[in-house]
Amino acid sequence: QVQLQESGGGLVQPGGSLRLSCAASGRSFRFNTRGWYRQAPGKQRESVASITPSGSTNYARSVEGRFTISTDTAKNTMYLQMNSLKPEDTAVYYCQLSGWWGQGTQVTVSS
Repeated sequence: QVQLQESGGGLVQPGGSLRLSCAASGRSFRFNTRGWYRQAPGKQRESVASITPSGSTNYARSVEGRFTISTDTAKNTMYLQMNSLKPEDTAVYYCQLSGWWGQGTQVTVSS
């Protein structure tokens, strides 16, 4: 059974930074499709960033240049570095690995 545990969410002021972590057990991030999604109140869940099995990264246009997705295969942990945060980045952020989902972590960007 695959388990994903996100951490690192919280309250941050506009322009600030956060780093989300997603620790996996039961399956390796390596060579598997993985990514970060988010869901704001009243909106559908959307893809934020992803990594293909070959290692290519993809970003939503709204976060390109501000967010960076990465994986530490030794720790079997995926990260999302979020810089220059905006109020519209407020959402619950979920990690995904080969169809498995974490429980989500809240990110709130507000002054």
